[in-house]
Amino acid sequence: MLKTLFTKGEIDDAVKRLASCIENDFDDEEILFVCLLKGSFMFLSDLIRCIKNTSTVDFMRVSSYGTAMKSKGEVTVTKDLEESIEGKNVVIVEDIIDSGLTLKVIKELLLKRNPKSLKICALLDKRARREVEMEGDYVGLTIDDGFVVGYGIDYAEHYRNLPEICVVEKDT
Repeated sequence: MLKTLFTKGEIDDAVKRLASCIENDFDDEEILFVCLLKGSFMFLSDLIRCIKNTSTVDFMRVSSYGTAMKSKGEVTVTKDLEESIEGKNVVIVEDIIDSGLTLKVIKELLLKRNPKSLKICALLDKRARREVEMEGDYVGLTIDDGFVVGYGIDYAEHYRNLPEICVVEKDT
C-alpha cells in the first residue's frame, strides 16, 4: 500500500528552492551535474531546467540496494563518469541520503579526481537510517523513516513513474 508523503507541488517547490541556492553559490560559473542513476534522473531533469548557469551533465550508476528495501551495505559503481571533473564545479545529484554509505564512497572517489569544488544535492534526507556521517550541501525535503518510491525512486524497478513521493506501508 502506498501513502503520499510529498505531492508533486511540494516537490516542485523544493526543486525551485534548491536551484536558487545552487545558482547563488556558483554565481555565473559553469556547473557539472553528476546524476546518480537511476533514482535521481527525474530530479536532475527538473533541477537543471530551473538553473540559469551554464551546465553539463554526466551520469554514474551505483548500487547499494539491489532489489531489497534495505541497503546491502556495499556500494558498487556499475557506470562511471565519461568526462574528467578535474578543475570543475561538480554537484552530485542524489535522490535520497539514507545510510550515507553510497554518497561517502562516491564523494571520496570524486574528490581524488581534483574537482574545483564538490557539493551534494539531495532531494530527500532520511536521517533515521544514517550509518556514516554524511550531510548534503543542498537538501530539498526531510523524512523520518520508511521506504519511499515515486518521482524516479523505485522498489525493484517499479513506481519510478509516480509524480509524487509515497511511503510504502505494510498491509495489515
